[in-house]
Amino acid sequence: MTKSILLANLLGPSRRLLLDFDGPVCSIFAGYPAPVIANELVRLIRETSLVVPVFLAQERDPLEVLRWVGANGSPSELQTIEEALCAAELRAVDSAEPTPSGSEVILAAAEVGLGIIIVSNNSAAAISKYLEQRQLDGFVLAIVGRAFAEPHLMKPNPAPILRAARSFGVAPEDCVLVGDSITDVEGARAAGVPVIGYANRQDKVASLAAAGADAVVESMQEIAQALLRRPV
Repeated sequence: MTKSILLANLLGPSRRLLLDFDGPVCSIFAGYPAPVIANELVRLIRETSLVVPVFLAQERDPLEVLRWVGANGSPSELQTIEEALCAAELRAVDSAEPTPSGSEVILAAAEVGLGIIIVSNNSAAAISKYLEQRQLDGFVLAIVGRAFAEPHLMKPNPAPILRAARSFGVAPEDCVLVGDSITDVEGARAAGVPVIGYANRQDKVASLAAAGADAVVESMQEIAQALLRRPV
């Protein structure tokens, strides 16, 4: 089966589209790098009673820092780090870089009458701010962002994906998720949702496929084009 036919099947008239944010829509940390934010969060952790392990001090992903605090910190310590990360994400949006053809996917979905729900491990407030700045908010039905101070519910936990499917009022298998990470693929698989992997780097092609993605694209334009070919 060719990729175009595979995408047509995955994005067929019976599907609803779930779209990850950081990657498929934009690079949220392009101007305010994730490693910088991770380091800032670690400095905050050092002000608590928690002892920072060596591996955490070297962590480059602020979401992973949050996960660690969720597993090891008190509720108040977790809330402190969550609030700091939410504030950092809101700041990061101002220098985020749009993903090539990311907005085209949203607009193409609207053109063919297909609703989109954003499902992300980023905060809903940051996602909403980005969409408003780019005048895309009117084309997105809902945002399922990171549950506040509950990092265990982030993808690969299927909970946010299942919540998005319920918002559409359809079964999980009637949705398709587009995501750029292994956690997206794992979360979709656990939810029973077909998934298209977006490989924004060449080295992701094999890893997303190995994780179980039903299809892998290297450009969001492939998805936009498939949507525009979809029957209205």
